[in-house]
Amino acid sequence: MKLFQLCAALVIGALLLPGIARADGHGGAEDAVAAAIGEYWAARNAGDHKAVANLESPAGIYGTNSDGSFHKPFAASSADDWKRNMAGQKNNTQLFYLEVAEIADGVVYARYYMEGMVGDASEQYPYRTRVTNVWTLEDDGQWRIKAMHFSGAGFGGTHRTQNTDFED
Repeated sequence: MKLFQLCAALVIGALLLPGIARADGHGGAEDAVAAAIGEYWAARNAGDHKAVANLESPAGIYGTNSDGSFHKPFAASSADDWKRNMAGQKNNTQLFYLEVAEIADGVVYARYYMEGMVGDASEQYPYRTRVTNVWTLEDDGQWRIKAMHFSGAGFGGTHRTQNTDFED
């Protein structure tokens, strides 16, 4: 009888534990967004403007840069916009200490650090920033960025404002 009870407890545990693990925020949404964040920054580093634009909400995003400027207007960026913004850029950044949490159905909050070298072919400089993102599950079933906030994180303030920082 005890063996039967032990086996029954193991079977019930095996059926319930995966649901419990997902219920506390360790599930598919976080995994999907973590992967999408990696894809986004790989695309930015590679200059893949189509992939970058595809990972942002086509309805638009709320953005705040780390250059000390005010919040950017709610706007959608196309592949052509990103092609223009990335022209001549040669970035090599990496993300560190990624944390993701599903805060509501279809909404994931992420925070992490970015560090690396940015600039163009003629001049590279170090870049370090704190990043927070809000990702939403869009109608087509793809996770996309809805909000991005960058906050400078060191090197004595080496961010260099670019002309595109001031364009609407």
